[in-house]
Amino acid sequence: MRFLIGSAGSAQAVFAVKGDQAFDLTARFPAVGDDLSGLIASPDLMAEVGAADLGDGIPVSSITPALPVTAPGTIICLGLNYVEHIKEGGYDIPDYPALFMRGKNSIMPAGAPLVRPTCSDKLDYEAELMIVVGTGGRHIAEEDALNHVFGYTVFNDGSVRDYQRKTHQWTPGKNFDNTGAIGPYVVTPDEVPEGAKGLKIESRVGNEILQSSNTGNMIWGVARTIAIISEYTTLEPGDLIAMGTPPGVGHAKKPNPRWLIPGEVVDIEIEGIGICSNPIVDEADMARAAE
Repeated sequence: MRFLIGSAGSAQAVFAVKGDQAFDLTARFPAVGDDLSGLIASPDLMAEVGAADLGDGIPVSSITPALPVTAPGTIICLGLNYVEHIKEGGYDIPDYPALFMRGKNSIMPAGAPLVRPTCSDKLDYEAELMIVVGTGGRHIAEEDALNHVFGYTVFNDGSVRDYQRKTHQWTPGKNFDNTGAIGPYVVTPDEVPEGAKGLKIESRVGNEILQSSNTGNMIWGVARTIAIISEYTTLEPGDLIAMGTPPGVGHAKKPNPRWLIPGEVVDIEIEGIGICSNPIVDEADMARAAE
């Protein structure tokens, strides 16, 4: 199935998407709730929803997207998961993934402004596949790991590069408010190839292609990543895992870096999943508009 969480002039709801039509699951099945948490928690409810006649839909274009999971417990991100991206950044190819975490204030939904902070003009883009964890667990075996995936979505790991380089840990540059865009769609594993492998992944501003690669080029695939992470922490339903970005990021562009500029719209597209589109705004302009 394909899900879209958002609002259409009323309260937030979970919609099933078929073509250009969206069907309000929250109104039909109150136990679904207003984000994916209810469906993630109940395979029986998921089966009931999947078998139901959903009635009349509304245009997908009438829905303002929200986060797929309103308050994810943990957001874990991989860095350095594509060989060519590792090389363009000047890193050695690691034998263990670079892992970092994002806080809840750093993420926002597709369609919302992606904010360039007042303290830096070095806002970069990163097209990424993101996992929505279904069944949690610790010490998850790689051969069983895909059974722990509820679905896949699109992520733009917006990065403030000068702050990322201020410390050996990447936390500052990866956690500015409203820099990590998620969505708008979450697709269940049956909608894509096993482990979401072999999908075209691309970032664009207008007709300018910034990154273009394939999820088959990831060093650590979805199953291996889940197994590695669950060695050290218990994954919970609704946790999010971002799978790293391919080459072509702005800071590595030659001869000049290519930073995101207020007024632009950045699109991240993954084949079979969707397009995460966000306007770039300056933090100071946003603050003045709110006055």
